Amino acid sequence: MLAVIDTGVLVSAVFWRREPHQVLRVWKCGLLTPIVSQPIFDEYETTLEDVKREEGFATDLSPWLEGLKVAAVWVIPVPLGRSVCRDPKDDKFIEAALAAGAQTLIARDPDLTVLRKPFGIEILTPRAWLARLPRAQRRLLD
Repeated sequence: MLAVIDTGVLVSAVFWRREPHQVLRVWKCGLLTPIVSQPIFDEYETTLEDVKREEGFATDLSPWLEGLKVAAVWVIPVPLGRSVCRDPKDDKFIEAALAAGAQTLIARDPDLTVLRKPFGIEILTPRAWLARLPRAQRRLLD
């Protein structure tokens, strides 16, 4: 299954637990392939480093970032022409999904979750996305 993961979900997953962390566990189980573009990866890297420094965490970020470099489907974003998000910086997630032909974006950012299936891309919170997994797949996360 292909999906774009917004930065807020990734950062929450790396440093804390709950639903965002479960999304990354699905990826680690091989049931999810993240879609990444260079602008998205750059934001992941910068934001993870910023949060690590601000919160005083000792978390080693390299396994997460290297794992994404290797496991993700890398795309060249499809320019939208005009912004579809309230925050134009979030358009990069829609552009990556379009480039990969993905139908899912997993997000917590209200500037994304407020959208109603732009270009047929469903935007789901981690909880909503996890709830759609078949029961057998959800059991792998326990």
